[in-house]
This record gives sequence, structure tokens and C-alpha cells, in this order.
Amino acid sequence: MAHHPHASHGDQQAPGRSHVPGPAQGHGLGHGHGHGTDTDIDWAEMAPHLEAQAELFTPLYERALSWLGKEVTEPGLIVDVGSGPGVVSCLLAETFPGARVTAVDGSAPLLERARRRADRLGYGDRFDILAGELPDVLDELEYPADLLWAGRSLHHLGDQRAALAAFADCLAPGGTLAVMEGGLPARFLPRDLGFGRPGLEARLDALQEEWFARMRADLPGSVEEAEDWAALLGAAGLQRARSRSFLLDLPAPASDRARAYVAAFLSRLREVFGDTLDADDRATLDRLLDPGDEAGVHRRADVFVLAAHTVHTAVKPIR
Repeated sequence: MAHHPHASHGDQQAPGRSHVPGPAQGHGLGHGHGHGTDTDIDWAEMAPHLEAQAELFTPLYERALSWLGKEVTEPGLIVDVGSGPGVVSCLLAETFPGARVTAVDGSAPLLERARRRADRLGYGDRFDILAGELPDVLDELEYPADLLWAGRSLHHLGDQRAALAAFADCLAPGGTLAVMEGGLPARFLPRDLGFGRPGLEARLDALQEEWFARMRADLPGSVEEAEDWAALLGAAGLQRARSRSFLLDLPAPASDRARAYVAAFLSRLREVFGDTLDADDRATLDRLLDPGDEAGVHRRADVFVLAAHTVHTAVKPIR
């Protein structure tokens, strides 16, 4: 089941681009490339990684949603577009205890994980799931949303401008659209590791940017678009566009959970870019991923997680 899009569902991660090919963040939006390219993503297979990533990034999401809570007053319906396994959907339910939350995704297995999470956390009585192709599936919503959250999912849709217009159509008058896109590439290691050429992560960033461009180009109906979010939100008929960035800062020494995330992230890059890297960088990555190497990410004392994601909001006018 090769669903396309990328890294970070459940809003998982992902980056300024810091996109992990094959995702490190993203959602199951129900688009299969079907071309057998290196940008195909099997969202069901990625589910445990997506869940672990979103859980690690929970402090960042909590700060973002706390900020949204000051912007949005007592929403009745919240829609999480590209919800993945529902980590952020449940955080939305926690932040807005009076709201009903609908998790929307193209991957039924991810939505089932979202439902189980909501039941386990006590939100099941006000939690719904909706499976289908975005943005068309949003037509099946029973009533307009007061808050629509699209966490690192919009970039998996070929025509982002058209998708934003569809998101805006789903909003009630006075409703808020919140889009998490952009930020800064994640960092886990010092520039100089003590072996290999300094600057490995910067070189990996460049490869991820190229992968992201290919991923976007492979999408059905792909349209190139300048990422001027205020202008794009305005073109969708929304007003009062704002942007704010939120930091995840997990300092060294990293926890076991953070180390596991870093190892999984770098392992995915090694898998996808192994043939592209030069011999020195490939050897450096192999050392970093060797559980028995004192200089690897499983053992070294200077591993950390530092990332920034940006949220763009705008409001539907009250006619």
C-alpha cells in the first residue's frame, strides 16, 4: 500500500524541511504515486515511527496548541487534516475539552490507531474518524469546522492553493485555519563529530531538500507554488494571517526515546541516500548507527534534538 506523502503523520515532524524521505513525519493522505519511485511512502508501515515521532515532539505541539487556544474561542468542531495515528488529534481534544474532534486521513490503518488512542485517553465519546482522499473527503463533514488543523500535511497535496481553498470552504464563519508548514531543519549532533568531515547534517539537509522537490513533483496534479503563506491564505478568502514558530529543545544527554528517534531518522536517510553519499559520509553514518560504537548515537553523550516548526493561521470572514 504505497501511499504517497511524506514524513510526519500525526503531524509528525518534519522539518524546515527536515523531511525524512519515506517519512519522518507526515500523514497518510491516501495518494499513491504508483511510479515505484524513491518518494513512495507506505503509511501503514510507517505508523510506529510516526507515532513515536509525534510523541517525542509533543512539547512543541503543546506549545503550538496552547497558542491556538488563545486565538480560538470554544470551538464546536475541530478537524485534523492528515491526522495520521492521531497523536495531535488527541492533543487537540485535550486542549479544547468542549470540542468534537474529527481525524481525517487517507490511511484507514492510521485512523484505526487514532481511534484506539482516543478511546484509551478517554476522548472516544467526542472523537470521529473520516477516511478518504483529501481534500474531496472534507465534503463529507456533517457541519462546518470552527478550527481546521493541517499539520505538515498540506505539502502532500499536489495543488496546495486549491487545497487551502477547500480547507477554507469547510470553515464556519469566524473559523480558523491553522497550517503547520516550514520551520528549520532538525539537528541532533555537533557540527564536528570527532571523525568524518564536519557538517554531515548540513549535507544531509541538501539531499532531503532534493528529495522533497521530487516528492512534490511526483504528486498528482502537482503545481509549483511560492511558499508565501500569508498570500496563499489570503487567496483562499481568509483574513488576519499570522505566523509563529515553536521550538523543540531536548538537550544532551538525550533520553533513550530521543536516541531511538535519532537512530531511526538517520537509518532512514542511510537507506534512501546510501548510494548518493560519498564514501566518507557513508562510513560516518555507519559509525553513528552502530549500537556497539561509543561514538554512535546510541551511546555518545552529546546527542540532542533541536527543531522548529511554524504555524500559519487565518480566519474566515463573518459575512
